[in-house]
Amino acid sequence: MFKLVMLKRAVALSALIFMSGCSQDNGSAPSPTADADLATDQWIGRWTGVEGLYLDISQNDAAGPGHYLLEMQYGLDADQSGTFEGQATDEGISFTRHDGSYLLRAGDGEATGMKWLLDKEECLVVQSGEGYCRD
Repeated sequence: MFKLVMLKRAVALSALIFMSGCSQDNGSAPSPTADADLATDQWIGRWTGVEGLYLDISQNDAAGPGHYLLEMQYGLDADQSGTFEGQATDEGISFTRHDGSYLLRAGDGEATGMKWLLDKEECLVVQSGEGYCRD
């Protein structure tokens, strides 16, 4: 059901962006997120990984719609944590941390590649072996 809701939101947002491009030019460029919620806005809040790992997503109001702050404990070492700026894309939220650039995307427990999360249905995946889920 989560995937269906995400798909519907993505289709609606795509249609809105397409229609805004077809309207008359009044001298100002419309923001594609001004009148519509982004699918990634549904991801705001806390997501839980394994062994105390977590992901907290909040809006980055200073940067505007479609921009997020990702507070993460993504590894067991103290230096594997931090807050990173993310931006909505068609596929998810792109962000960069000291170990590379990533795309946070929707998935399920199986997509995380972690046996402890296999039974979860609503998850966000950074890469195989790194995922966060909601109960």
